[in-house]
Amino acid sequence: MAGDGYRLVIGNKNTSSWSLRPWLALKQAGIPFEEVGIDLRASDMKEKILAHSPAGKVPVLWAGDLMIWDSLAILEFLAERHADKDLWPADDDARAVARSAAAEMHSGFQALREHCPMKILASEPKDDLLGPVEADIRRVVSLWTDCRARFGAQGPYLFSRFSIADAMYAPVASRFRTYVPDLAAFGDDGTAAAYIDTLFAMPEIADWIDGARSEGKAAG
Repeated sequence: MAGDGYRLVIGNKNTSSWSLRPWLALKQAGIPFEEVGIDLRASDMKEKILAHSPAGKVPVLWAGDLMIWDSLAILEFLAERHADKDLWPADDDARAVARSAAAEMHSGFQALREHCPMKILASEPKDDLLGPVEADIRRVVSLWTDCRARFGAQGPYLFSRFSIADAMYAPVASRFRTYVPDLAAFGDDGTAAAYIDTLFAMPEIADWIDGARSEGKAAG
């Protein structure tokens, strides 16, 4: 299969951070897919999701009659199925670090997720942040800075070229733009800010934001 028959089920574009991750990778790689949006605020949301996945969560990727129901699993599936798209770095060391960074995002940063949920259309700078949130922010800034220093000399992304690691951290960049627009107090020497600008300069991110605005108008 070369992408034909892919169907990606996602939630609201303003808030569904996990949906953004595989959507961004598919779009950036130019892999065709059908997009199915579910309003996570609707009273029948659960029933609509269950119609696509017994796990009851989004995103879900259908590849023909094969269902993949976790964001990182979807991204790994796409990397294996479309090796020509180079969704992981080619260099062994860079790939190992990229996988570690993606896995850390997948399993960590609970405080940041809980207290700074993705609102990609919003600007709500926070003056006071809980200690665990500040610790998460410092860790992300440090991680991005290290990846860029070690592997980013050939391009503007974490590992020079766009990779799954960038897809995993795009929603975090959105959180920072919404809640913590100035990262200098968290150890940023300008690297993290420049990286956020790189992500938000992507036409795919612009398309996602346009979709979030359209959903908001439809809901209003």
